[in-house]
Amino acid sequence: QSTWGRLYFFSMAAAAAAARAGAAALRPVSIFYDCVSPYSWLAFEVLCRYRALWGLDLRFVPIFLGGVMKATGNRPPAMVPLKGKHMVKDLARLSAHFELPLRQPSDFASVMMSTLGAQRLLAAVDHELGQNALEAVSRALWLRTWSRDETVATPEGLDAALAAAGAAGVSALRDASTRERLRVAAESAEVKALLKANTDEAIAAGAFGAPTILVTINGKQELFFGSDR
Repeated sequence: QSTWGRLYFFSMAAAAAAARAGAAALRPVSIFYDCVSPYSWLAFEVLCRYRALWGLDLRFVPIFLGGVMKATGNRPPAMVPLKGKHMVKDLARLSAHFELPLRQPSDFASVMMSTLGAQRLLAAVDHELGQNALEAVSRALWLRTWSRDETVATPEGLDAALAAAGAAGVSALRDASTRERLRVAAESAEVKALLKANTDEAIAAGAFGAPTILVTINGKQELFFGSDR
């Protein structure tokens, strides 16, 4: 079975188990992420993998990390030489520990500048097809960028990610016309506003990077940053 298939199978099995447990018993958790961020992928997969065991009601929230960085005065780790050097080693360790096929892209600078369109696409998928489809397409984008060193900066790359999610189980995305409609919708004012609203929500909650995770504990929201919390 392919890596894609295993990740999708385990995440969907966990979602089904969580649903059977009953929504009233689940703890609300929101993860704010950008597919430019490998640590967001790690956090995303860990939360998906253990959502039934931990009793989580997961909400996936795509944001534009560049907007968060600008608003908060933060800088990407790769822009600080020693942080960037450490990140390469750290990601290799985490990839092995969590058995995630994470590999450095050959042109990281290009990746950093190319995910706004992908994030808008995720906002469109969430708006039109819902959270299950959003989960699958998010994973497909990360696999392209952070595993197979493939672009998400072109219409063809975005279509390939949508098609991969379709092949993995999101039946609506097996239809080429649906994929085209989503790519067009991603450039609409409505969807751009949705992504901005998600980003503003993250900033208002205290986000300064990605992943940012909000957990509701006894009616109070607690913020956690990073993939190792």
